[in-house]
Amino acid sequence: MPKGYWVSVYRTISDPEKLAAYNKLAGPAVRAGGGRLLARDGRVAAHDAGIAERTILIEFDSFEQAVAARESAAYQEALAALSDGVERDFRIVEGID
Repeated sequence: MPKGYWVSVYRTISDPEKLAAYNKLAGPAVRAGGGRLLARDGRVAAHDAGIAERTILIEFDSFEQAVAARESAAYQEALAALSDGVERDFRIVEGID
């Protein structure tokens, strides 16, 4: 079964306090949903129209698990804390078997 991935690239961070509140809630919500953090805040080499800002990569055992974790009550609480504190591009992608 193909794995699922969350890919999140932050375009701007306008409220670091909201991001900190989100981080406190999001980490446990992701782990509870079966997610494993693969990359966060490391070096980024952006090309084409890419943005060399905060980039997060999280792996799940399946695409369905990744979607369910995003929809979970715990992660929705994290999103509420984040609110308008950032502008980001968030995607859930299916891996290749």
